[in-house]
Amino acid sequence: MLDALLPNNASVMGLLALMLLHDARRLSRVTETGDVVLLEDQDRSRWDRSEIAEGLLLVERSLTVPGHISSYGVQAAIAALHVRALEKQATDWPQIVALYEVLLRLQPTPVIELNHAVAVSMVDGAARALNLVDSLAARGRVTQYHLLHAARARFLQQLGRLEEAREAYWCALNAATLEPERRLLAARIAVIDKCSGSAPAGR
Repeated sequence: MLDALLPNNASVMGLLALMLLHDARRLSRVTETGDVVLLEDQDRSRWDRSEIAEGLLLVERSLTVPGHISSYGVQAAIAALHVRALEKQATDWPQIVALYEVLLRLQPTPVIELNHAVAVSMVDGAARALNLVDSLAARGRVTQYHLLHAARARFLQQLGRLEEAREAYWCALNAATLEPERRLLAARIAVIDKCSGSAPAGR
C-alpha cells in the first residue's frame, strides 16, 4: 500500500524488497519441530521464487532512485545476493562484505558491525572476523547480545580453540531467550563436547 501511495520512494521500495526476500525463505527457516535452520543449511528448493523475483525488481528500483541511497535498499541488496545463490557455495561473499561496508556508513550500529564480521569470515577467514568481533565486544555496547557470543564461538571453533568456543557458546546460551535458539546453541556445545571428549556440564 505504501509503495502504491509513495511511488519511487527508495526507502519504501527497499523495505518492501527486504520483507519479500526474507519471507521467500519462510518455509525453510524452521523444521517441523520448530528448530532453527540456518541460512547455509536451508533447502533452497523451498524458497518462493515468485516473491524473490518481485523482491529483486524492487531492489533494483530502490538502488536506482536518483540522489538517495536507502539503508533498506542496501539491506535488501544483501538479501538479494543470498537468494540469487542456488547453492551456498555460489554466494558472492566479497560483494556482501562491500555492501555491509556501505551499510555501516549509512547506519553504523553494533548489529550491522556483527553481520559485517560474519561476512568477512567468509572472505578473509575466522581469525580476521574474530578480531572484528572482539573489537566490537570491547566497546561494551552489545555484551549481552547472544548472537555476538554465538558468532564469536563459531569463529573460535573454526580456529580449533574449542575450550574458548565452548565458553562463548555458554555465554550465548545464557543470554538467549527463545527456545529454538537455545536448542541450536545447546547442540553446538554438544558437538564441541563430543569432539573434545569432555563431559557435558551445566552452567
